[in-house]
Amino acid sequence: MLVDPYLSDSLTTKYAGTDKPHVRMTARIIEPERLDFIDYVTSSHNHTDHLDAETLVPVLRVNPVATLLIPEANRSFVAERLGSDVAERLVGLNDEPVKAVALEGFVVTAVPAAHNTIERDGAGNSRFLGYVIRVGTWTVYHAGDTVMFPGMADHLKPFKVDVALLPINGDRPERKVAGNLDGGEAAGLAKAIGARLVIPMHYDMFEFNTSTPDAFVAACRALGQPHRVLRCGECWSSRELPV
Repeated sequence: MLVDPYLSDSLTTKYAGTDKPHVRMTARIIEPERLDFIDYVTSSHNHTDHLDAETLVPVLRVNPVATLLIPEANRSFVAERLGSDVAERLVGLNDEPVKAVALEGFVVTAVPAAHNTIERDGAGNSRFLGYVIRVGTWTVYHAGDTVMFPGMADHLKPFKVDVALLPINGDRPERKVAGNLDGGEAAGLAKAIGARLVIPMHYDMFEFNTSTPDAFVAACRALGQPHRVLRCGECWSSRELPV
């Protein structure tokens, strides 16, 4: 399962010469065409760094039976961006009612995300989601993009998350983009839901929309929350998970 991949320079090209230049801090780690072993891909919402045609079209091309998991609210937008030929490969998810989707090797449950608010379409489907992914005995929570919202930790506790992947770049209106958890909030959320390990994300990609992991690390240490900071392209092994 490939989660919310962004493996192109499409945003750098799109915003060149604007007041929001997307200058990369880290180079693309791998060409999407090389990922020819994927069964499932996710998009948590429609922002291009989470729904990138220059990434997803090549990935779906080299994986002709792969399925793309998306918020149901975004189905028509996704088909328009990626091409109508992907329509039959889309699986739409929603957080209400809570419903786990059983796939080959995975069980995926959509949970709310607020970027910066929880938004729904006319049918009540959420436009922003996080995903709780069960694979074997492991439970991984990918928050997508989100700020804190009332009841967030209580909603996540029952899943007994092993590894939480949480954004840490914060919410700064002067960036002119929707915000996320900051480092302290991510550490606190991981502790509140009982995550066995938290790995930060959404940093060191673009110069204008990043944050150092230092505050996250300091908060985790103060809370006694197990954590691991990864460099771009660095692997993590479940052998590192605290017992």
